Amino acid sequence: MLRELANLRFASDAALFTLWGGGLVLIALIAMWAELRRGKRKRIDAVGWMPWNKIFFACALAGLAMLAMGIKGWVSG
Repeated sequence: MLRELANLRFASDAALFTLWGGGLVLIALIAMWAELRRGKRKRIDAVGWMPWNKIFFACALAGLAMLAMGIKGWVSG
């Protein structure tokens, strides 16, 4: 696994954008799950302090934009 991570030094910008975009989309999915969990809480007063909606929208917007640019660059070569 360490060898594959070392190969990222020589990856193209499109590949790096795609990887970063995928990571941000994964964070957005986790934030969406956390917000759904918070909505189904038993104690209505036990509201958390994390702004899950804002984290979701920011990560989803940036992640999908990076994925689109990375895939477009990857396809065009």
